[in-house]
Amino acid sequence: MQKVRLKWVKNRGLDHLIARTTSIRSSCLLLDYIARLPSSPVPAHALARFQKPLGLTFPVLRFLRRHPTLFAEQPHPRFPSLPSFSLTPASDILLARLARASAVDSHLRLARLLLLTRSRSLPLASILPLRFDLGLPYDFASAFPSSHPDLFTVSKNHISLSTSRLPEDIAISSLQRRHAESITGATYRALSRPPSSTNAPLAFPMRFPRGYGGMKKVKAWMEDFHRLPYISPYDDASGIDPDSDIYEKRNIGLLHELLGLMVHKMVRRNAIRLLREELGLPHKFTRLFTRYPGVFYLSLKCKTTTLVLREGYERGKLVENHPLAAVRDKVHYVMRTGVLYRGKGLSKLVFDEDGDEEGTLDGDEEFQGEGMDADADVECFGMEIVDDDGPDNDEEYERDGYD
Repeated sequence: MQKVRLKWVKNRGLDHLIARTTSIRSSCLLLDYIARLPSSPVPAHALARFQKPLGLTFPVLRFLRRHPTLFAEQPHPRFPSLPSFSLTPASDILLARLARASAVDSHLRLARLLLLTRSRSLPLASILPLRFDLGLPYDFASAFPSSHPDLFTVSKNHISLSTSRLPEDIAISSLQRRHAESITGATYRALSRPPSSTNAPLAFPMRFPRGYGGMKKVKAWMEDFHRLPYISPYDDASGIDPDSDIYEKRNIGLLHELLGLMVHKMVRRNAIRLLREELGLPHKFTRLFTRYPGVFYLSLKCKTTTLVLREGYERGKLVENHPLAAVRDKVHYVMRTGVLYRGKGLSKLVFDEDGDEEGTLDGDEEFQGEGMDADADVECFGMEIVDDDGPDNDEEYERDGYD
């Protein structure tokens, strides 16, 4: 297959979504941690050590005071001069809604992730950085084996997948499900389409940056790429030559499926690096993202490398808006209300009582603008992952100007 080197093109729209998701990530992790503490309010110095795991580029105290609609500041019961924080009524509502939305299909997402690996097993330390991206609850390591004993088992800090009683359609990739009708009942017109067409069966949707789609060398390269046989990422690929073009297309299909499992269709590169050997990816797997800019977008926003599935977004919104993503959008709405109105933000939120005697937030207004520039390579407290490739350079990084 012809090798083509393409220049990286910045996408400001996707960079904005990455910054927005990063700020939501930090808030959700702090909400989840404070809610599990037995004592309240929590002194700010007790949360200061989480600045690096949260990926914040400024002190945790500043982040907490920036969002008074989520974190209520009050004096410590014993030391009045010590700033302490507790959750607001809006935070309690959001946490309940996040828990309900996470219980929809989070166990199936984890099962598919384990099914992509060679041993059908992963260390818990490798899954924790993906907890926010997969929408897993904080106690998934104990909750899933008890609620789904036919799927998961935990032993020696490893969670394994039981392949004896798997759901029938769990080993079908998203690309195969999307083209199921065209595969089973393909017409002559569908079969006669060129393999580079996005309407052809099992063709990867391509959304090239402006000007790339019309290049002759790119068209010829993509035609050769689509002519290669598609191998499901859930199938055994041990008999394929790792240096062949077919294995490279298999890796593209695997990364396509992996990003499709994420709630926001994006993931940090460092999180994939922890899974590289189990997924059978090459050592320099980042080149796969840069070589196929029509399928993936590689961003340097927020001082880290983030990988995005291009087809997951249309006009700045998720194509498949998961219920958990909808609740996280509400978290962003509450955050931005506090940024704009400060202490008066709680009075701007509207609460309605529902049947579960829990308030629901009313207001679909979405504030525009960049989120807090933060990096969250590790989604659990107490872990540290070192980027072997050195720090990423983000020329468009701008420091947040809020006080």
